[in-house]
Amino acid sequence: MPQVTIYTKDYCPYCQAALKLLGEKKVAFERIEIADAAMQDAMAVRAGGRRTVPQIFIGDRHVGGCDDLYALEAAGKLDPLLAPA
Repeated sequence: MPQVTIYTKDYCPYCQAALKLLGEKKVAFERIEIADAAMQDAMAVRAGGRRTVPQIFIGDRHVGGCDDLYALEAAGKLDPLLAPA
């Protein structure tokens, strides 16, 4: 299974929704809590300039935010991304 990384902030409802979906999928993930501007800047570099949270990565692929994650799920494309190589 590819490494899943999600950048979050505790108070963000979109982060909670994304975490909920990943939990329902029984996906192990690395959660990186954005605590300061330097961390936000590092996330934005990795996410192609996007500064909002959550930002989700599956392997080296930038999935996007919560809406993007749910759109992949609705289209039946999330499970194949999460499948072992």
